[in-house]
Amino acid sequence: MHITDIMRGEYPTFSFEFFPPKTPEAAETLYQTIRDLESYMPDFVSVTYGAGGSTRELTHDLVERIQHTTKLNPIPHLTCVCHNEEEIQAILRRYAKSAIGNILALGGDRPAEMSYDKSRDSFQHAIDLVKFVRRFNESGAHPDRRGFGIGVAGFPEGHPATPNRLVEMDHFKAKVDAGADYIVTQLFFDNHDFLDFRERCALAGVHIPIIAGIMPITSIGGLKRMAELAGGARFPAKLLRALQSCQDNPEMVRRVGIQYALEQCHDLTANDVAGVHFYTLNRSDATRTIFDGLSIPRHRNLQPSRV
Repeated sequence: MHITDIMRGEYPTFSFEFFPPKTPEAAETLYQTIRDLESYMPDFVSVTYGAGGSTRELTHDLVERIQHTTKLNPIPHLTCVCHNEEEIQAILRRYAKSAIGNILALGGDRPAEMSYDKSRDSFQHAIDLVKFVRRFNESGAHPDRRGFGIGVAGFPEGHPATPNRLVEMDHFKAKVDAGADYIVTQLFFDNHDFLDFRERCALAGVHIPIIAGIMPITSIGGLKRMAELAGGARFPAKLLRALQSCQDNPEMVRRVGIQYALEQCHDLTANDVAGVHFYTLNRSDATRTIFDGLSIPRHRNLQPSRV
């Protein structure tokens, strides 16, 4: 299903993100998560992409398995890192053959486990990848005449590589104008950052749907890892105070983190968010608790999973 069809509904979209498993044990955890979350009928699920090729084939396999064995709509990540045009062309043809409807085009993270020379990449920035996918769409190689729906990343707290927020918005608008159909944001913990980002997008003439990225905190260790992965996520004092008050009680930390994310989601939906995208870390319990707390109607008929 093309993203323009997905975003046409009466309600905000709700979606989940998975990452490819690296071990048989991780694979079993993931597929149990997929079984658990499929009954919630998310509007789509995204699948991440390893830097430097570490999980790329696993991403392709997982995307196709979700497409062919579940009722879920998979959206694969695609990044600039360590790729040439021929490789991206082959991936797009593979996904088109499997009737994958959408792509999330990203700059990508630098690979940590190998030497990396960015100048050798065919795509220096996400805008270059967006343009390439748009040209693929125009070639008519996709079974949907519209081609792939193209998503890009948004940064409510600011892009870590561009501290000048005016220049950042210029770059962001250019990326959107190159052919993006929707935006999925980096995780954030202060809704004011998201709402301000959405307003600045409107002022810049960016009027495509903006989906908010939410990651519930379920442990103190996870909080610290999150700060690293997000390139310096801002944690409001209210959240830190609540977590510090129970930091020696893992179950209470989990409850506080889930409740905070639930309150974020309630506030976002009250402010007419286009969609909420949950970073699940391949586990379903926190996401299911939030989903249940939001009382989201399951308005599509569920058929048995074939996972």
